[in-house]
Amino acid sequence: MEINQFQKPSRLYLRAQAERQEEGGRTLYRTLLRDVSFTAPFKVMQPFPGKDGSLQVMLLAASAGIMEGDRQEFEFQVEPHARLEFISQSYDKIHQMKEGRARRFTRVRVGEQAGFRFHPQPTIPFAGSAYESRMEVSLADSTSRFQMSEIFTCGRYARGEAFAYRYYHSLVEICRGGKLIYRDNMRFDPKLFDMAGMGMYESYTHLLTMFITCPEDPEGFLEQAREFLSGQPDIRGGITRLASDDFAIRALGRRAQRLEECSGRLMDLAS
Repeated sequence: MEINQFQKPSRLYLRAQAERQEEGGRTLYRTLLRDVSFTAPFKVMQPFPGKDGSLQVMLLAASAGIMEGDRQEFEFQVEPHARLEFISQSYDKIHQMKEGRARRFTRVRVGEQAGFRFHPQPTIPFAGSAYESRMEVSLADSTSRFQMSEIFTCGRYARGEAFAYRYYHSLVEICRGGKLIYRDNMRFDPKLFDMAGMGMYESYTHLLTMFITCPEDPEGFLEQAREFLSGQPDIRGGITRLASDDFAIRALGRRAQRLEECSGRLMDLAS
């Protein structure tokens, strides 16, 4: 039996809007948060404005982590010309569950000439946990920029809980102009698969998954990304150019911080 500790879904909603400004004969856009709403355990820190007019928002969670029965709903609306970055303060800890599960649904809409960067802190599944995540991203057109980075660990490795969770299921669907351009359906079930073996984590403990919309110079980015990944001795990764000219990246490592540094560098190369 699943019991939600908050008695209802935990929700976060952000709407970013661009304010047009004229400066020295140039048109600039400054991103503002027009709508913000959240329910327990979520809170949002005072946004951090960037020198380029973008805005960074950090999520706070006043709880020990994700519990059995939890249902979380995130919604981000990034309007034309706005640029928003979403980060989180702490790791997502998925606690042990007797028989139930926890779920999260994320909806993202990015307008024309807008950009959204989504990279929360890594996820740690405790022994016996079960978690389902679904993400739907809608890009208005080819001028809509989206970068996503997620890190999923094997569990509390130092406590002997490597791949001791029940299952982890993540589904990501990205559409541009109503057309599906990317679908990643990933399910890890340690009872069915040798998660540490060949074709899975292969003795590594952390998995980085990224999606990056087509940069201005896709060929140059592809070359730089491959060169960067091949030069990381403690990370094993690869990049794929999709039919839509967007990019998917996966990398394995043994430290979350190193993969975070890696994803940050790759995002910067694409910007």
